[in-house]
Amino acid sequence: MPTDASAPYADLSLTLDEAGAGRPVLILHGGGGRATVAGLAQHLSRIAHTITPVHPGWDGTHRPAWLTGIADLALAYLHHLRERGLRDVLVVGSSLGGWIAAEMAVRDSAGMITGLVLIDAVGVQVDTEPITDFFALDARGVAEHSWHDPDRYYLDPADVPAEELARRQTNMATMRILAGDPYMHDPELLRRLGHVQTPTLLLWGRSDRIVTPAYGAAYADAFGNGRLEVIPEAGHLPQIEQPEATSALIDAHLRQTSNPSYQQ
Repeated sequence: MPTDASAPYADLSLTLDEAGAGRPVLILHGGGGRATVAGLAQHLSRIAHTITPVHPGWDGTHRPAWLTGIADLALAYLHHLRERGLRDVLVVGSSLGGWIAAEMAVRDSAGMITGLVLIDAVGVQVDTEPITDFFALDARGVAEHSWHDPDRYYLDPADVPAEELARRQTNMATMRILAGDPYMHDPELLRRLGHVQTPTLLLWGRSDRIVTPAYGAAYADAFGNGRLEVIPEAGHLPQIEQPEATSALIDAHLRQTSNPSYQQ
């Protein structure tokens, strides 16, 4: 029988990929699914214990009816870390996953999270730098806004197998439920980030047109202990376009933020 603390999450079954040993690193994907962080997770598993979930509702996984917002998901992941007794956790989030990571940090009253990496994250409102309406873009528009080299990564929908198209459409439907209203942000999050003293690294592709580097700078400034690193020749997913540069910055942050007083 579940305890009172775990009862709200009794119908939540997380799909996790785990590898490696050492400091726990929770890696949170964006709207494109776990494949967008797979290479990064593989790299980090050589030096850490990586935990890479599929967000409920993505890639055919079950989304409980109560899970209707990013804050719900942030609390669910915090519950998972607490139930496993994990400490000194580095949370790495890409795009939507970065938003989840920020919401987790705001709510981490137990101090489990000792480092954050947000990669081209959404989640806050910056009046001078509006978030591009991803849902309004066609496939060519998505490529132009997301990649430094859009011709390399553009894929004509006519060339995508029907099963893969259906998976993407289901993922987008889930993203609309969790992040569609208000669109891709929590109106209160920006002001709350000043209370987060966890060392936070924000990585931004210089060519990102979904959320611009100027948006990233405002995001970094809102944290109590945040800094921005801009990655050249990369767009919204620098871990794919510039994996070596992205990994090197994350590796350094992993080393710098580890708390040796925690015994795993």
